[in-house]
Amino acid sequence: MSDFKRGDTASWDTEQVRSSQQQHPRTATRRRRRRRINPLAYILFVLVASAILACVGWLLMSDLCAFNRGTPVKVTVEITAEDTVSTVADKLYDAGLIKYKWFFRTFAGVAHAKDKIGMGTYELNTDMDYNALITGMHSSSGNMNAETVRVTIPEGYTVRDTIRLLAKNNVSTEEALLDAAQNYKFDYSFIDNESTEISRLEGYLFPDTYEFYTNMKKPAAALEKMISNFNSKLDDDQLAVAEARGYDLKKIITIASLIEKETDGTDQGKIASVIYNRLEGPGDKGGTYGLLQIDAALLYALPDHTGAITNEDKAVDSPYNLYKNAGLPPTPIANPGMKAIQAALEPETTDYYYYALGKDGKHHYSTTLNEHNNFLNSGDYAG
Repeated sequence: MSDFKRGDTASWDTEQVRSSQQQHPRTATRRRRRRRINPLAYILFVLVASAILACVGWLLMSDLCAFNRGTPVKVTVEITAEDTVSTVADKLYDAGLIKYKWFFRTFAGVAHAKDKIGMGTYELNTDMDYNALITGMHSSSGNMNAETVRVTIPEGYTVRDTIRLLAKNNVSTEEALLDAAQNYKFDYSFIDNESTEISRLEGYLFPDTYEFYTNMKKPAAALEKMISNFNSKLDDDQLAVAEARGYDLKKIITIASLIEKETDGTDQGKIASVIYNRLEGPGDKGGTYGLLQIDAALLYALPDHTGAITNEDKAVDSPYNLYKNAGLPPTPIANPGMKAIQAALEPETTDYYYYALGKDGKHHYSTTLNEHNNFLNSGDYAG
């Protein structure tokens, strides 16, 4: 060990490396060859791929923008209540108005075409681009050549009320509409497609005036038209603010439905403030303990009820009985209009926990139970 020198180690290491390289020359060469890429082949691949993508992109853009269509040709297209964006794309393709159905469907999804295309007979042109085609198929642009009916859905109607009105106007039979309300799979995230109760549509059939075909073969299309209208009314920014406060879309529409059924339309903001005060205020304040005690919700559970609400009614075992159950009912109790929805999104700020209808036809508001009882015992209460 005393004769060991540092130089001996370096010399030995050098010999070992040399020996290793001599024993495996092919392996080293093979490894080097695997890393080589033919630059000409790579450049050729990039050029070919770019050319293909450019050609595909040009073809799609040409169809989107209606380039190189030749002499414009007028085409008549009929859109029925049963049509979807997919079947509309089929009709446009068959009429020679588009070349790529899948690309039109993609564009239509981005452009929210299903909320814009209405039923009717439209005169379109082969030089129309995608946007012009969608605009040209708006219901105000077409002519109704089949038998149609105009139906106004009042604010505050329930799903069952709406179905009866549609059936009365021969849009479809009540049985077929009820079946669609219970079982049809609607393509909206806020619809509970797992439920078979008609209450799953409550709050989402927007009250408005609609044009329907009579004796519709697909009654779900009539309901979907109202749901689509509801969807188009939503303000994402306002909903985001409400959700940050703990109120999702269903809760907002549920509150709006309570407001709709509790007022004649003149004091939605105050009614909304009472609801939120009871939901959010200290449990003992006003003596409400989170109970909304709204008659309209109880009547939703008692659809055949007539006359005044009794103490026996208030003892009914139902999740819609807000005399027994704190918080909101499980679903909206009607289809609210825009003013009620707006009140639910932006309630007035008050200290009110109670209200009651006076003989003057107006609601009288109170902060405490004592104030409320004094009004009920006065000669001004409509009772």
